Amino acid sequence: MFGIPGKQAVTMTPKAAGQIAKLMQSAGHAGLRIGVKKGGCAGMEYTMEYVETTNPNDEVVEQDGARVMIAPMAQMFLFGTEIDYETTLLESGFKFRNPNVTEACGCGESIKFDESLDESLGAK
Repeated sequence: MFGIPGKQAVTMTPKAAGQIAKLMQSAGHAGLRIGVKKGGCAGMEYTMEYVETTNPNDEVVEQDGARVMIAPMAQMFLFGTEIDYETTLLESGFKFRNPNVTEACGCGESIKFDESLDESLGAK
């Protein structure tokens, strides 16, 4: 929908692709849908959910056995994002390196986009 021909909307590091493929296989899911919603102290939050079927309007990215679907409303917010999976002594989880983010809260759970993108979602 908002893509550039020949360029994937998002990329995954090998660790992220491996973790997503493992989650898909262990639970029999078709993939992982990512999106954004209003919330958090910076105004927006990433969402992730298992899916059984692909929505025809989803942007589908497949890499090394992993399948990520990008919800239609989130495509312009996530274009150019790299998804990683990090493990530290205290936590492990997916990390988004998103060039469209202009601010993030201290805990890293909530983000803010350029105001022109926020207005297209209705967040002011």
